[in-house]
Amino acid sequence: MSSVVVATLVGFSSPAVAAVEAPHVGAKSAYVIDSAGTVHYGKRHTKRMPVASLVKVMTAYVVLSEAQLSDVIRVDAIDVRYAARGGAATAGLRAGERFTVRDLLYALMLPSGADAANVLARHYGPGKTAFVAKMNRAARALGLSDTRYTNADGMPTPANGGHSTAADQVRLAQHAMRSSVFRTIVGKPVHRVAKTAVHRAHVWHNTNKLLDRADDVLGVKTGFTRAAGYCLLFAGERNGREVVGVLLGDQNERRFTTAERLLDYADDQIAFG
Repeated sequence: MSSVVVATLVGFSSPAVAAVEAPHVGAKSAYVIDSAGTVHYGKRHTKRMPVASLVKVMTAYVVLSEAQLSDVIRVDAIDVRYAARGGAATAGLRAGERFTVRDLLYALMLPSGADAANVLARHYGPGKTAFVAKMNRAARALGLSDTRYTNADGMPTPANGGHSTAADQVRLAQHAMRSSVFRTIVGKPVHRVAKTAVHRAHVWHNTNKLLDRADDVLGVKTGFTRAAGYCLLFAGERNGREVVGVLLGDQNERRFTTAERLLDYADDQIAFG
């Protein structure tokens, strides 16, 4: 091939690479980074905001740091009442049922069960106040300097509500995803628990629609409250790197479409470097 043809091909390909633009992001805050430390997108990513049920990522992180997956915990009436009273998403747990920690983590992360969060926090605090203190200590240890937790489920509190930032949430997810157990749980579309002598049969579906919309998606977690809007913490494999991102204060369906576009954008950036 002549040097003229090579030059022409190079000249042709360069504008195509340069034409790759970041997708429009309508969320109030967003952040995307890959495992090599390259930041692919940032929008108000250091602004403190409520993060709704993304809080449950830290709940799972703390539980995994000290629990045995085979531990069996009883659901109390207070756990069921707590979730019902607050109008939170639940895993449909009933008082008196007993579950392993492994199953409770699925109940926590897939249907975003506030009842499961209450069970775990109450048991591993012990007591919810002590558990929240553990969450905040873990946040400080991980360098999440703009994060403060007030409960284990992300539901709004009357005063002194918790907060985090997009940057902190991505950093937390990167740490959490180092656990093979956590990765398996958040990447599973559905988890079925067969009926036993100590609990009914349960089927928990993952609220993260991105798992079905894009290839090589690893998780991680959805969230919603009126104060936080629709949130999505997401991760995927792109060009040999793990890309983790978050959208805070978005619209329901748009968050999944935007996340898919951000993963594709990161893919292009990694490929053409």
